Amino acid sequence: MQQRMGTTERADRFYDDQVLDYLNPLMREFVGRQEMFFLATADRHGECDSTFRAGPPGFVQVLDERTIAYPEYRGNGVMASIGNISENPHLGILMIDFTRDRIGLHVNGRARVVMDDEMRERHPYLPIDPVPGRRAQLWVEVAVEETYIHCAKHIPHLQKVPRQSSGSRAWGTDDAKRKGGDFFGAAAEAASRREPEAPRESEAPRESEAPGESGARRGPEERRGTQAPREIEARQDLPPRGEAARPDLGSRREPGSRQAPSGRQAPGGRQAPGSRQETASRRPPLSPRPRSREVREEVEREVERVLARARNRGPEDGADDEFRGWFG
Repeated sequence: MQQRMGTTERADRFYDDQVLDYLNPLMREFVGRQEMFFLATADRHGECDSTFRAGPPGFVQVLDERTIAYPEYRGNGVMASIGNISENPHLGILMIDFTRDRIGLHVNGRARVVMDDEMRERHPYLPIDPVPGRRAQLWVEVAVEETYIHCAKHIPHLQKVPRQSSGSRAWGTDDAKRKGGDFFGAAAEAASRREPEAPRESEAPRESEAPGESGARRGPEERRGTQAPREIEARQDLPPRGEAARPDLGSRREPGSRQAPSGRQAPGGRQAPGSRQETASRRPPLSPRPRSREVREEVEREVERVLARARNRGPEDGADDEFRGWFG
Protein backbone atom coordinates (compact mmCIF):
# COMPACT_ATOMS: atom_id res chain seq x y z
CA MET A 1 0.00 0.00 0.00
CA GLN A 2 2.90 2.39 0.63
CA GLN A 3 4.14 1.77 -2.90
CA ARG A 4 0.67 2.04 -4.36
CA MET A 5 -0.05 5.33 -2.57
CA GLY A 6 3.46 6.69 -3.01
CA THR A 7 4.21 7.05 0.73
CA THR A 8 7.22 4.75 1.06
CA GLU A 9 9.70 7.57 1.56
CA ARG A 10 7.59 9.22 4.24
CA ALA A 11 7.00 5.88 5.97
CA ASP A 12 10.71 5.03 5.99
CA ARG A 13 11.45 8.41 7.54
CA PHE A 14 8.84 7.76 10.24
CA TYR A 15 10.33 4.32 11.01
CA ASP A 16 13.84 5.77 11.25
CA ASP A 17 12.90 8.80 13.38
CA GLN A 18 10.02 7.70 15.59
CA VAL A 19 9.76 3.93 16.08
CA LEU A 20 11.66 2.39 19.01
CA ASP A 21 11.70 -1.09 20.51
CA TYR A 22 11.73 0.16 24.10
CA LEU A 23 10.33 2.96 26.27
CA ASN A 24 12.68 5.92 26.55
CA PRO A 25 12.55 8.17 29.68
CA LEU A 26 9.93 10.57 28.25
CA MET A 27 7.73 7.65 27.23
CA ARG A 28 8.02 6.06 30.68
CA GLU A 29 6.99 9.33 32.33
CA PHE A 30 4.06 9.63 29.91
CA VAL A 31 2.84 6.08 30.63
CA GLY A 32 3.17 6.59 34.38
CA ARG A 33 0.57 9.38 34.52
CA GLN A 34 -2.09 8.03 32.16
CA GLU A 35 -5.60 7.24 33.43
CA MET A 36 -6.87 5.28 30.41
CA PHE A 37 -5.90 3.51 27.21
CA PHE A 38 -7.42 1.61 24.31
CA LEU A 39 -6.56 -2.07 23.89
CA ALA A 40 -6.64 -4.23 20.75
CA THR A 41 -6.39 -8.04 20.82
CA ALA A 42 -7.24 -10.95 18.53
CA ASP A 43 -7.87 -14.64 19.06
CA ARG A 44 -6.02 -17.50 17.37
CA HIS A 45 -8.22 -17.13 14.26
CA GLY A 46 -7.49 -13.41 13.91
CA GLU A 47 -10.94 -12.31 15.10
CA CYS A 48 -10.36 -8.88 16.65
CA ASP A 49 -11.60 -7.08 19.73
CA SER A 50 -11.00 -3.51 20.88
CA THR A 51 -11.77 -2.25 24.36
CA PHE A 52 -11.08 0.48 26.90
CA ARG A 53 -9.17 0.35 30.17
CA ALA A 54 -9.07 2.99 32.90
CA GLY A 55 -7.81 3.48 36.43
CA PRO A 56 -6.12 6.01 38.69
CA PRO A 57 -3.02 7.81 37.34
CA GLY A 58 -0.22 5.29 37.18
CA PHE A 59 -2.41 2.21 37.03
CA VAL A 60 -0.20 1.11 34.11
CA GLN A 61 3.08 0.11 35.75
CA VAL A 62 6.40 0.59 33.96
CA LEU A 63 8.47 -2.34 35.22
CA ASP A 64 11.48 -1.46 33.07
CA GLU A 65 12.19 0.07 29.67
CA ARG A 66 10.97 -3.06 27.90
CA THR A 67 8.14 -4.20 30.16
CA ILE A 68 4.85 -2.71 31.33
CA ALA A 69 1.94 -4.25 33.22
CA TYR A 70 -1.64 -3.24 33.81
CA PRO A 71 -4.26 -4.66 36.22
CA GLU A 72 -7.46 -6.36 35.16
CA TYR A 73 -10.31 -5.27 37.42
CA ARG A 74 -13.61 -7.02 37.97
CA GLY A 75 -15.80 -6.73 34.88
CA ASN A 76 -18.72 -8.40 33.13
CA GLY A 77 -17.08 -11.83 33.31
CA VAL A 78 -16.77 -12.28 29.54
CA MET A 79 -12.94 -12.10 29.65
CA ALA A 80 -12.75 -11.23 25.94
CA SER A 81 -9.30 -9.62 26.05
CA ILE A 82 -7.84 -12.14 28.49
CA GLY A 83 -9.24 -15.00 26.42
CA ASN A 84 -7.70 -13.57 23.26
CA ILE A 85 -4.31 -13.09 24.95
CA SER A 86 -4.37 -16.69 26.16
CA GLU A 87 -4.68 -17.78 22.51
CA ASN A 88 -2.70 -15.02 20.78
CA PRO A 89 -0.22 -12.97 22.84
CA HIS A 90 0.09 -10.06 20.39
CA LEU A 91 -1.65 -6.88 21.48
CA GLY A 92 -1.71 -3.17 20.71
CA ILE A 93 -2.12 -0.38 23.25
CA LEU A 94 -2.93 3.24 22.40
CA MET A 95 -2.61 5.86 25.15
CA ILE A 96 -3.92 9.35 24.38
CA ASP A 97 -3.53 12.41 26.55
CA PHE A 98 -6.61 14.49 25.69
CA THR A 99 -6.26 17.09 28.44
CA ARG A 100 -2.64 18.16 28.88
CA ASP A 101 -0.25 17.43 26.03
CA ARG A 102 -2.77 16.31 23.38
CA ILE A 103 -0.49 13.56 22.12
CA GLY A 104 -0.61 9.78 21.86
CA LEU A 105 1.71 6.82 22.32
CA HIS A 106 1.45 3.38 20.71
CA VAL A 107 2.84 0.36 22.54
CA ASN A 108 2.80 -2.97 20.71
CA GLY A 109 4.10 -6.20 22.16
CA ARG A 110 3.55 -9.71 23.44
CA ALA A 111 1.51 -10.25 26.58
CA ARG A 112 0.99 -12.89 29.21
CA VAL A 113 -1.54 -13.15 32.02
CA VAL A 114 -0.22 -13.23 35.61
CA MET A 115 -2.31 -13.76 38.73
CA ASP A 116 -2.24 -10.96 41.30
CA ASP A 117 -0.45 -12.89 44.07
CA GLU A 118 2.30 -14.05 41.70
CA MET A 119 2.73 -10.52 40.36
CA ARG A 120 3.08 -9.03 43.85
CA GLU A 121 5.52 -11.71 44.88
CA ARG A 122 7.80 -10.71 42.01
CA HIS A 123 7.13 -6.97 42.34
CA PRO A 124 6.29 -6.24 46.01
CA TYR A 125 6.30 -2.46 45.44
CA LEU A 126 3.11 -2.56 43.34
CA PRO A 127 0.44 -0.33 44.94
CA ILE A 128 -2.72 -1.78 46.45
CA ASP A 129 -5.71 0.28 45.40
CA PRO A 130 -8.04 1.02 48.34
CA VAL A 131 -11.14 1.57 46.19
CA PRO A 132 -13.60 -1.38 46.38
CA GLY A 133 -14.04 -2.96 42.99
CA ARG A 134 -10.72 -1.56 41.79
CA ARG A 135 -8.59 -4.35 43.18
CA ALA A 136 -6.55 -6.22 40.61
CA GLN A 137 -7.69 -9.80 40.09
CA LEU A 138 -4.86 -10.47 37.68
CA TRP A 139 -2.30 -8.56 35.60
CA VAL A 140 -1.34 -8.41 31.94
CA GLU A 141 2.43 -8.19 31.55
CA VAL A 142 3.55 -6.82 28.18
CA ALA A 143 6.99 -7.33 26.63
CA VAL A 144 7.43 -4.16 24.53
CA GLU A 145 8.30 -4.66 20.86
CA GLU A 146 7.34 -1.29 19.29
CA THR A 147 6.72 2.19 20.64
CA TYR A 148 5.89 5.22 18.53
CA ILE A 149 4.05 8.52 18.60
CA HIS A 150 0.44 9.22 17.63
CA CYS A 151 0.50 12.79 16.38
CA ALA A 152 -1.79 15.50 17.69
CA LYS A 153 -3.32 16.46 14.35
CA HIS A 154 -6.74 14.90 14.99
CA ILE A 155 -6.75 14.53 18.78
CA PRO A 156 -9.42 16.75 20.40
CA HIS A 157 -8.41 18.90 23.37
CA LEU A 158 -10.71 18.01 26.26
CA GLN A 159 -11.17 19.36 29.77
CA LYS A 160 -11.88 17.46 32.94
CA VAL A 161 -14.99 18.24 34.93
CA PRO A 162 -15.10 17.93 38.73
CA ARG A 163 -16.36 14.61 39.99
CA GLN A 164 -19.89 14.93 41.39
CA SER A 165 -19.43 12.46 44.23
CA SER A 166 -16.88 9.98 45.47
CA GLY A 167 -19.07 7.05 44.40
CA SER A 168 -19.96 8.36 40.97
CA ARG A 169 -17.60 5.91 39.21
CA ALA A 170 -19.25 2.92 40.92
CA TRP A 171 -16.22 0.64 40.59
CA GLY A 172 -17.16 -3.03 40.88
CA THR A 173 -20.92 -2.44 40.85
CA ASP A 174 -23.38 -4.97 39.41
CA ASP A 175 -26.16 -2.37 39.27
CA ALA A 176 -27.12 -2.44 35.58
CA LYS A 177 -28.49 1.10 35.71
CA ARG A 178 -25.27 2.56 37.15
CA LYS A 179 -23.26 0.66 34.56
CA GLY A 180 -25.20 2.30 31.74
CA GLY A 181 -28.39 0.29 31.65
CA ASP A 182 -29.72 -0.83 28.29
CA PHE A 183 -28.40 2.32 26.57
CA PHE A 184 -28.38 0.79 23.07
CA GLY A 185 -31.54 -1.29 23.52
CA ALA A 186 -29.74 -4.61 23.05
CA ALA A 187 -31.32 -6.24 26.12
CA ALA A 188 -34.81 -5.27 24.96
CA GLU A 189 -34.16 -6.79 21.54
CA ALA A 190 -32.76 -9.95 23.12
CA ALA A 191 -35.84 -10.24 25.32
CA SER A 192 -38.13 -9.84 22.32
CA ARG A 193 -36.30 -12.63 20.49
CA ARG A 194 -36.88 -14.96 23.43
CA GLU A 195 -40.63 -14.25 23.67
CA PRO A 196 -43.02 -16.89 22.27
CA GLU A 197 -45.04 -16.08 19.19
CA ALA A 198 -48.57 -14.74 19.58
CA PRO A 199 -51.29 -17.43 19.48
CA ARG A 200 -53.02 -17.82 16.16
CA GLU A 201 -56.53 -16.47 15.82
CA SER A 202 -57.89 -19.91 15.02
CA GLU A 203 -56.44 -21.44 18.15
CA ALA A 204 -58.87 -21.87 21.01
CA PRO A 205 -57.84 -21.73 24.69
CA ARG A 206 -56.83 -25.01 26.17
CA GLU A 207 -59.48 -26.89 28.12
CA SER A 208 -57.56 -26.35 31.36
CA GLU A 209 -57.73 -22.56 30.94
CA ALA A 210 -60.69 -20.28 31.18
CA PRO A 211 -61.18 -17.77 28.34
CA GLY A 212 -58.76 -14.88 28.82
CA GLU A 213 -56.74 -16.78 31.43
CA SER A 214 -53.72 -17.29 29.18
CA GLY A 215 -53.35 -13.53 28.65
CA ALA A 216 -53.50 -12.94 32.41
CA ARG A 217 -50.72 -15.42 33.03
CA ARG A 218 -48.24 -13.73 30.73
CA GLY A 219 -45.66 -11.41 32.31
CA PRO A 220 -45.52 -7.66 31.58
CA GLU A 221 -42.65 -8.01 29.07
CA GLU A 222 -44.51 -10.75 27.23
CA ARG A 223 -47.72 -8.73 27.16
CA ARG A 224 -45.93 -5.74 25.66
CA GLY A 225 -44.22 -7.76 22.94
CA THR A 226 -47.12 -10.11 22.01
CA GLN A 227 -50.67 -8.78 21.73
CA ALA A 228 -53.70 -11.07 21.58
CA PRO A 229 -55.66 -10.91 18.28
CA ARG A 230 -58.62 -9.40 20.17
CA GLU A 231 -56.53 -6.42 21.26
CA ILE A 232 -55.25 -5.87 17.72
CA GLU A 233 -58.76 -5.89 16.29
CA ALA A 234 -59.95 -3.42 18.92
CA ARG A 235 -57.20 -0.98 17.99
CA GLN A 236 -57.66 -1.14 14.23
CA ASP A 237 -60.71 1.16 14.28
CA LEU A 238 -58.87 3.93 16.12
CA PRO A 239 -58.10 7.00 13.97
CA PRO A 240 -54.50 7.58 12.87
CA ARG A 241 -52.45 9.73 15.25
CA GLY A 242 -53.35 13.36 14.84
CA GLU A 243 -56.59 12.73 12.86
CA ALA A 244 -58.84 14.06 15.63
CA ALA A 245 -57.09 17.42 15.41
CA ARG A 246 -57.23 17.44 11.58
CA PRO A 247 -60.79 16.53 10.51
CA ASP A 248 -60.08 17.33 6.86
CA LEU A 249 -57.97 14.16 6.58
CA GLY A 250 -61.11 12.08 6.43
CA SER A 251 -62.17 13.67 3.14
CA ARG A 252 -58.84 13.21 1.37
CA ARG A 253 -58.21 10.35 -0.99
CA GLU A 254 -55.10 9.35 -2.83
CA PRO A 255 -55.30 9.61 -6.62
CA GLY A 256 -56.70 6.44 -8.08
CA SER A 257 -58.16 5.13 -4.80
CA ARG A 258 -61.85 4.21 -4.60
CA GLN A 259 -64.22 5.40 -1.91
CA ALA A 260 -65.29 2.57 0.37
CA PRO A 261 -68.95 1.58 -0.02
CA SER A 262 -71.29 3.34 2.37
CA GLY A 263 -72.15 0.06 3.96
CA ARG A 264 -68.57 -0.21 5.23
CA GLN A 265 -68.43 3.24 6.78
CA ALA A 266 -67.76 3.15 10.49
CA PRO A 267 -70.00 5.23 12.79
CA GLY A 268 -69.05 8.88 12.93
CA GLY A 269 -67.90 9.07 9.30
CA ARG A 270 -64.64 7.15 9.85
CA GLN A 271 -63.53 4.65 7.29
CA ALA A 272 -64.12 1.02 8.09
CA PRO A 273 -61.10 -0.84 9.46
CA GLY A 274 -58.99 -2.19 6.61
CA SER A 275 -60.56 0.00 3.93
CA ARG A 276 -58.32 1.31 1.16
CA GLN A 277 -58.87 4.94 2.12
CA GLU A 278 -57.90 4.31 5.73
CA THR A 279 -54.83 2.37 4.64
CA ALA A 280 -53.79 5.24 2.38
CA SER A 281 -54.25 7.78 5.17
CA ARG A 282 -52.03 5.74 7.48
CA ARG A 283 -49.31 5.34 4.87
CA PRO A 284 -46.26 7.60 5.50
CA PRO A 285 -45.37 10.04 2.70
CA LEU A 286 -42.90 8.65 0.21
CA SER A 287 -39.73 10.56 -0.52
CA PRO A 288 -38.67 10.79 -4.16
CA ARG A 289 -36.44 7.91 -5.10
CA PRO A 290 -33.02 9.00 -6.39
CA ARG A 291 -32.02 7.86 -9.81
CA SER A 292 -29.51 5.06 -9.52
CA ARG A 293 -27.44 6.26 -12.46
CA GLU A 294 -27.01 9.76 -11.02
CA VAL A 295 -26.07 8.31 -7.60
CA ARG A 296 -23.53 5.96 -9.17
CA GLU A 297 -21.94 8.75 -11.21
CA GLU A 298 -21.72 11.02 -8.15
CA VAL A 299 -20.09 8.25 -6.07
CA GLU A 300 -17.56 7.55 -8.83
CA ARG A 301 -16.68 11.25 -9.08
CA GLU A 302 -16.22 11.48 -5.30
CA VAL A 303 -13.98 8.39 -5.26
CA GLU A 304 -11.83 9.89 -8.01
CA ARG A 305 -11.51 13.16 -6.08
CA VAL A 306 -10.48 11.33 -2.88
CA LEU A 307 -7.88 9.22 -4.69
CA ALA A 308 -6.50 12.26 -6.48
CA ARG A 309 -6.10 14.11 -3.19
CA ALA A 310 -4.43 11.08 -1.61
CA ARG A 311 -1.93 10.73 -4.49
CA ASN A 312 -1.04 14.42 -4.63
CA ARG A 313 -0.97 15.12 -0.92
CA GLY A 314 2.49 15.86 0.39
CA PRO A 315 3.83 17.43 3.58
CA GLU A 316 1.37 20.08 4.73
CA ASP A 317 2.78 23.02 6.66
CA GLY A 318 5.62 20.92 7.97
CA ALA A 319 3.24 18.25 9.31
CA ASP A 320 5.92 15.57 8.99
CA ASP A 321 8.25 17.49 11.25
CA GLU A 322 5.72 19.00 13.60
CA PHE A 323 5.92 16.33 16.31
CA ARG A 324 9.33 14.84 15.57
CA GLY A 325 11.20 14.25 18.74
CA TRP A 326 8.23 14.77 21.11
CA PHE A 327 9.31 11.67 23.01
CA GLY A 328 13.00 12.44 22.40
